[in-house]
Amino acid sequence: MARDIQPCVYIMANRKNGTIYVGVTSDIAQRGWQHRQGLVDGFTRQYCCKTLVWYELHPTMESAILREKQLKAGSRKKKIALIVERNPDWRDLYAEVIA
Repeated sequence: MARDIQPCVYIMANRKNGTIYVGVTSDIAQRGWQHRQGLVDGFTRQYCCKTLVWYELHPTMESAILREKQLKAGSRKKKIALIVERNPDWRDLYAEVIA
């Protein structure tokens, strides 16, 4: 059965208030799995960012990329505020995206 693919901006973390990573994808379930398995070379594997703590769906990849750039250009404080607003306990939201 095919999953619906939808552009998404997401934040992965290694622990509450720890290292965070902002990314964009067209398949958050697959990308989240890749991060969790350590299959994504670079920053997220180096810092063990395996917990999906925030995500935002977008109607187009263009809007998702613009939002990713906006978040990456913003401060860490603003990124943490986004996470805490939706997910104050920094729960792993991966189960939501694979349901």
